[in-house]
Amino acid sequence: MDAGKGKAIIGRLGEMSRKKKLMVAGVVLVCVVVVVHFATRKKPAPPPERVAVTAVKAVAKDMPVELREIGTIEGYRSVPIYAQITGQLVKIHFKEGQDVKKGQPLFTIDPNQYQAKVRQAEAQLARDEAQMKFARDEAKRYKYLYEKGAVALSDYENKQSVADAQESLVVADRASLQDARLNLAHCFISAPFDGRMGAYAVFEGRMIKDVDTQLATINQIAPVYASFSIAEKDLPSVRKYSSAQKLKARALPAGYAGEPPEGELTFMDNTVNTQTGMILLKATFPNCDRFLWPGQFVNVVLTLTVEKDVVVVPERAVQLSQAGKYAFIVKSDNTVEYRVVTTDRTVQGLTVVRKGINAGETVVTDGHFKLRNGFPVSVRDSLASGQRGNGKSPEAAPAKPAPQKTGTGALPPEASAGTKK
Repeated sequence: MDAGKGKAIIGRLGEMSRKKKLMVAGVVLVCVVVVVHFATRKKPAPPPERVAVTAVKAVAKDMPVELREIGTIEGYRSVPIYAQITGQLVKIHFKEGQDVKKGQPLFTIDPNQYQAKVRQAEAQLARDEAQMKFARDEAKRYKYLYEKGAVALSDYENKQSVADAQESLVVADRASLQDARLNLAHCFISAPFDGRMGAYAVFEGRMIKDVDTQLATINQIAPVYASFSIAEKDLPSVRKYSSAQKLKARALPAGYAGEPPEGELTFMDNTVNTQTGMILLKATFPNCDRFLWPGQFVNVVLTLTVEKDVVVVPERAVQLSQAGKYAFIVKSDNTVEYRVVTTDRTVQGLTVVRKGINAGETVVTDGHFKLRNGFPVSVRDSLASGQRGNGKSPEAAPAKPAPQKTGTGALPPEASAGTKK
């Protein structure tokens, strides 16, 4: 083999070796890319765990339309007892805070001087009545003598004028006696009506020097008034419904959780206060058990009418955020749906929903802040017990009202999720 052929063969072998090297490098590069791809690929996120919540069904029911205002309890009648004469207070016939009946003795002012004045007036009257009788008889005799011509006309007229003057004195004496007896009666002060006495303003032994001295105060507390004011904008509604029937009212003292006393609206003032834009109303309560007390502050609930078949949910089912009110609906596949809702009012822990929730739908009442739209949930009777719930209606399982929160801690789930990056 000559030298030229040998060089050609060696060149061809070198070219094949370079091709193999390139192929091997390409295969290695592909393998590296594949390995890096599978090594850096993100694993799919695991499905979210079921969130434990409590829930009830929204229902349609009749709900009252009410006005709630702060009012003050007033006695049906409140009368200060004043002394009408002067003298020493010798006896108090009741204890502070005692219930008294109409006509029951309350105070006695020393009657001795007034009894003496009565006797003096009686004696004066008796003397003048005797003189009047004598003067009348004299006038009759002189009239007879004048008719017979035995005396002059002037003598007869003189006797008649004396008789007339004595009659006037008797009338004055009778008035004086009546005044003396009235003053004597004022020594014995009695209750003007059934009621409860207040604290003593004076004590036994006190010298009453002024007829304007207050002795005590009596309040009639069965029945009582609840006095409260409503805004001018609510006046047309109150007038509208009160014209058809008596409006019912309830009085709720602060901190009282029992059945509130019931009464009815009995008074509406004839003018609106131009400074406050409010109008005064009064509701009357029988108060037979003396539960309400004059001067007590109460929450007055005035029921105007009853609205038929409105959708209601427990108050805590509706949450408040910066974007508005919202609720979570539990769907048939046990996932939740975020909904914006429109509410009207809350009555006894139930909120009236105008838009966003239909009757029969299940709404979450606890566990809102762990939820997002579409999250799976597990409905429990309570978050503490862990027992599965059955989504009862608000009447069957009423939820306690929860305070509504605002601020960044109560962002709606969709809004808060949208801010994360």
